[in-house]
Parts: sequence; structure tokens; C-alpha cells
Amino acid sequence: MIDQANTGFMLIATSLVMLMTPGLAFFYGGLVGRKNVLAIMLQCFVSMAVTTVLWFAVGYSLCFSGGEGAIIGNLDHAFLMGISPTDLIQSDSMPVLVFIAYQMMFAIITPALITGAFANRVRFGPYVIFLVAWLLFVYFPLVHMIWGGGLLAQLGVLDFAGGIVVHTSAGMAALASVIFVGRRRVFTEPHNIPLVAIGAGLLWFGWYGFNAGSELAVDAVTSLAFINTDIAASFSAFVWLIIDWIRHKKPKFIGLLTGAVAGLATITPCAGFVTTGSSVIIGCSAGIVCYLAVGLKNKLKLDDALDVWGVHGAGGILGTILLGVFATTAVNGAGTDGLLLGGGGFFLTQTLTVIAVAAYAFIFSYVALKIINIFAKVKVTEAEEIEGLDMALQGEIAYEDKVL
Repeated sequence: MIDQANTGFMLIATSLVMLMTPGLAFFYGGLVGRKNVLAIMLQCFVSMAVTTVLWFAVGYSLCFSGGEGAIIGNLDHAFLMGISPTDLIQSDSMPVLVFIAYQMMFAIITPALITGAFANRVRFGPYVIFLVAWLLFVYFPLVHMIWGGGLLAQLGVLDFAGGIVVHTSAGMAALASVIFVGRRRVFTEPHNIPLVAIGAGLLWFGWYGFNAGSELAVDAVTSLAFINTDIAASFSAFVWLIIDWIRHKKPKFIGLLTGAVAGLATITPCAGFVTTGSSVIIGCSAGIVCYLAVGLKNKLKLDDALDVWGVHGAGGILGTILLGVFATTAVNGAGTDGLLLGGGGFFLTQTLTVIAVAAYAFIFSYVALKIINIFAKVKVTEAEEIEGLDMALQGEIAYEDKVL
């Protein structure tokens, strides 16, 4: 029998996560120059179409069919074969189709995160090829290994809503792409900060579905994940703002927004496994560590245009490790006690896993781009970059006045 409360909540959570991809498009779109707004927004939005097709065809099946203790699932449910609208996830009395849709929204936004790193430099066709390959060989295996009963789940790895699966993998892929495509020839300031704020607001709003929805039910852990999400984001935003204010003598709006996203990324693996007090520490740590990561990127002259590695990569890694420190079964019996409660083995498992995943995502992404580049040039020409990708590659403009 369907639990109407759980099902209704999960339909809302699914819609919230879907809204995060347009929110990401606005966030990135405002951060680039006026001549590249549509190009980066298209790279985000196209994932909603391409990833959905791939998820329907093989993605869901590879992630959640068979393969217990393995790296990848099987194709028993390819094209959603064998799944009826009446099939339920028995533990939550929720239709399986709702779960399929919810997980699909995660798959959509994850590769879209990577696009901010190589803004203004990558052709659309090669990007779509990369998106498909990355989902097949990075994202789907990680989902299966952690959330689909695969290898890492068997080893006791925890990731409440995607610190490893989403943020670490996407952040390290972003770093690899930056090293591959090199620095921009044309640097521009963010052209529309209000658009960035709209995007950040939608991301923050959608993140409640991202984290609280990952409990897949309405219970005490759901409310814990919800409030931990807000607490970590707020403390991280405040810490980032203060650091910026001290360094630049002025409070920076983009800094506040970036800090919030860093806190959201960092709390994601921890949200349903730690106390609210721990979420304060995690949020403050995110504001400091991610800020330093962005500074390190700048010092190394790595042109991660929109700080994907510094925010999502560093945040995902930090959150996964801090989960190994602060996790407690007192708030969630499905979790594990962390280092502070004697869980040294769990802490070591979390740390080694996130290092291994980071290395794999980086290596695969770099090699994939190298291979794709043999058949289709990944990087735009200097002339195209100077003209702007909106007009050079799409023949469209975002603003009629064409001001730089």
C-alpha cells in the first residue's frame, strides 16, 4: 500500500532537485561574461535531456539492478523493463518510479556542475560526448557502489546525499578539464550578479530536496538533514563573507553566495548522519577550507573559471572526511559512529575511499578528454573565444546591445 505522505514528499523533493539544474545555469550564467551566457546555460540545460535519455535506457539499471558487492549493476531494467507503476519500494511504501525519477535528477545535475570549470573554452559537441562517457564510466559506477549495494557499500562507506558520488567526482573532473583545456585567452568579470543570486537561491532552495529527500521518507532523519543543510550553508556563507571582508575591506556579495554553495556541498554527505552542532563545525570548516582551496587554485594559476574544484571538489572531499569524524548512531541508527566516538576504522574507510574516488574521477576525465580530442577538437579557437561562444558556436545572443 502506498504511503501517501512519503510519496508526496518525495515527489516534491524530486521537483526541488530538478530545479537545481536551471538554478545552476543561472548561477554560472551570471558569473561569465555577456558573450558566453547562453553557451554555459546550454551546457547545463542539455544534461536534462541527454542524461534523462541515458538514465531511461541504461542508467537506472546499471545503478540499481543486481551487482551486489560489485562495481556496476546489470541491464535487467534497461529501458525500465520489468518495472510496473504499481511496484513499490517496500520499506517506504513508495512507487519505484518515484525513486527512479528522484535519482535521475541527481544524475542530471552532477555532470552539469563540471561545466563551470571550463567556461568559455569547450565546444558543445565534444562536451556532450564527454557527458555521456563520464556518466557511464564515473557516475553510474559510483552510484552503484555506494547507493546500489555495490562494493563500497559492502565496505561500509557512507554518503548521505552525494559528497563522494556528486561533488568529489564532479570537482575532480573539473580540475582535470581545466588542466586539459588550459587558461582562457579572454578574461571577463561576472556580468550579472543579480542572476548569480537568483541561481544561488534556487540551488539553496533545491538543496533541501537534495539532502532531506535522500532519506526517502518523512521521519526524524529527514528533519535533521533539512536543518543541517541550512545551518552548514549559513555558517559557511558567513565565514566566507567575513574572510572576504577582512581581506578586501569590503563585504562581497559573490563571496557570500559562493560560501553558501560551499557549505551546501560540504554538508551533503553528512546531512542525515551528524548532529546540528556538528553541522555548525562542518559549515565553518567549509567556509575556511574551500576559500583556501580557491586561493590555492589562483596561486597555481589553474583557470577553474567558476571555482568548481575549490567549492564542490574540496567541499565534497572535506565533507566525506568530516563525516568520518562526526557521524553518530545517536541521530541515525542506519549510520556509523565516527572517529570522535571510537570509529577509527570508519574514518579511515571514508578517507581512503574519497582519495581513491578523487583520483579515479580525475584520471578518467583527463584521459577521456584526450581521446575525444583526437576525433573532435574539444577547445575552441582563439577567434571563437574572442567573439564569444554564444555567437561563434550557437549564433545566438543573450543581450541585444551586444555590450562586452
